[in-house]
Amino acid sequence: MRELKVVGLDVDGKRIICETDDASEKFILRTDDRLRAAVRGDRSVASQSQSDAEVPNVLRPKEIQARIRAGASVEQVAESAGVDVTRVERFAHPVLLERSRAAELATAAHPVLADGPAVLTLLETVTSALIARGLDPDSVNWDAWRNEDGRWTVQLSWRAGHSDNTAHFRFTPGAHGGTVTAFDDAACELIDPDFARPLRPVAPVAPLAIEEPEPPVQVEEAPEPPKPARTPRARKGKPPVPAWEDVLLGVRSSGQG
Repeated sequence: MRELKVVGLDVDGKRIICETDDASEKFILRTDDRLRAAVRGDRSVASQSQSDAEVPNVLRPKEIQARIRAGASVEQVAESAGVDVTRVERFAHPVLLERSRAAELATAAHPVLADGPAVLTLLETVTSALIARGLDPDSVNWDAWRNEDGRWTVQLSWRAGHSDNTAHFRFTPGAHGGTVTAFDDAACELIDPDFARPLRPVAPVAPLAIEEPEPPVQVEEAPEPPKPARTPRARKGKPPVPAWEDVLLGVRSSGQG
């Protein structure tokens, strides 16, 4: 235990300011009947039960349990009260069991859809929805806490990729397991009969504008000048055979002498 020394009174004059020997930390002490009795040396008034001694006067066991029942964690209550976690766990344990039991009962309730309660239970519906979306239904966590109006809020948490997700339902106990109503968008999507829809809709990716390559420019070659047609050479014919009259008369067939 560390020893504190009194520094003075707070500005309101109702609380005592204390600090450690090295003045590294400061504390505020509320003045009450037990403190006054302790200063007077009255042990009968200053003594208290063991359960009251484990938590400060500002946060009694019933207050701890009320906060836990409303959804706070043991660590949160201990931090807000400025006490060790072990001091809060003793009073929080039965309430945590109550919350766990409420979450278990809620999984057996029937989700309320647009046309009435579903035939499947919440657990069956959520399991089918997660499997349809490629997620592991055994990696989810269930929790529940009681609201100020006395109704229970049920929380389902799961991990998809690198993101942590939660869905919340309102649980109403009743016949045949009671009913649960979706409280947020994630819960609505989980109990939606259309299991094909993703839990987190992804915005459509804009198609990339792919520029088609321009067709190569065809360079027309200059027409080649046509090759001159070959003039057929005069064929050398065989010498004409003189007629028999030419032979007899001694003249050419052309009539020249």
